[in-house]
Amino acid sequence: MKIESLLDDLTSDDPARVEAAVAGAVERADGVLPALLRGLEEKRGTAALRPVLRVLGAAGPAGFDAVLAAWDRGEVTDWQAGRLLGAFDERCADRYAALAADPRRGRSGNGFQGLHRLRTDSDAGLRALVECCARGRALPYRAADYARALHGSFAARLRALRRDPAASPRIRRGALGALVEGGGAGALDARDRAAVERLIRAKIPHEVPSAPSAVLSGWWIAVPGATYEGLFDAFDLHDRRPVTCAAGVAAAEGREIDVPAGADGAARTAGRVFVTPELDGWRLLFGPFSLLVPDTWDGMVETVERVSAHCGRAQFFFLDDAGGSDVWMVAEEGRVIRQYACESDPEWEGDPLPWESLAADDPDLDPEYDEVPPHAGTAGAREACAHLSVDPDAVGPDTVVRGHGWLALTAPGVDHGAFPGRLPL
Repeated sequence: MKIESLLDDLTSDDPARVEAAVAGAVERADGVLPALLRGLEEKRGTAALRPVLRVLGAAGPAGFDAVLAAWDRGEVTDWQAGRLLGAFDERCADRYAALAADPRRGRSGNGFQGLHRLRTDSDAGLRALVECCARGRALPYRAADYARALHGSFAARLRALRRDPAASPRIRRGALGALVEGGGAGALDARDRAAVERLIRAKIPHEVPSAPSAVLSGWWIAVPGATYEGLFDAFDLHDRRPVTCAAGVAAAEGREIDVPAGADGAARTAGRVFVTPELDGWRLLFGPFSLLVPDTWDGMVETVERVSAHCGRAQFFFLDDAGGSDVWMVAEEGRVIRQYACESDPEWEGDPLPWESLAADDPDLDPEYDEVPPHAGTAGAREACAHLSVDPDAVGPDTVVRGHGWLALTAPGVDHGAFPGRLPL
């Protein structure tokens, strides 16, 4: 069968001709499939792959094996291989599981993508998931989605594997990771929860502190270390637990979740809030802006004033490089004393603080042509935070640390285990 003639038939407008071409290619799969795949070297885009996808899907396992062989020989690119491997159905479930177990992340991700698409419940798929979690690295593409999608089926088997004396410590560790990946910490039994809590407390004194990065965008509140307890009342936070900085950063940057309606019947969304350990005398709070701060100027002012009423002093920082927003505020005893906001033109209110350099003092300012208010400063949020309290991006080995961080929830009656996925310890 000539490949050029086959491609003409596969791209025909005549459905019968196309079906005949597919059947003929599958019948001669051993010779036709390698030739078809070699011809993809110059092909770009999904449309160019469609005729081949049609044949591969019909060929099933033989097509799957042909794609892997061509990929190994370098005859198809990584992108092409990923697209081609999406052509197969349940007949290739075991092959997807074997691919998911491949230690190479690019290969493994394609396997998990297939397992997730087919919602394959198999011991081979479970073993592949456990093996990936046991490696202790970031999971391949779609592995976490697969763990969540199959959690209801896998949970009992994973718990049994956790207690299987014949399983190696490595595999038992992988089962623990797969449980948490699929069902959050709530999937663990009391024994494992206690073990995780002990591990967290053991790690806290020895970790290098860190905070969520403000690169590109971010927001946070800073309060004095001595009065930080007021944060929990000011934001009505719930169920706080000790946490490492690594886990707190990951949780604060994670997704919010929908939770069962409360007593009033209204739908609810919950998020996680990270309060850092004391860093150079200050505690910083990070969490979901939409659940903690009204998205208006008055809402931001009210928030920092409310926090300062609980903590004596408070600072609010907001950065959005894409949107061009740059905001910082300082409040004491329930009142903002200095604030800066810039989206196009910078605006300043309140008396300058002792550390500030003023625009009016700039030696390049020409008073004949340049007009600036006497209270206008020069520092945006990225510079101001370092003068006022702590620059999150500068937190590291030289930061003086006291105490430990806390992870709290924005809504009552929501277990920490309701949040899917693993947190680094």
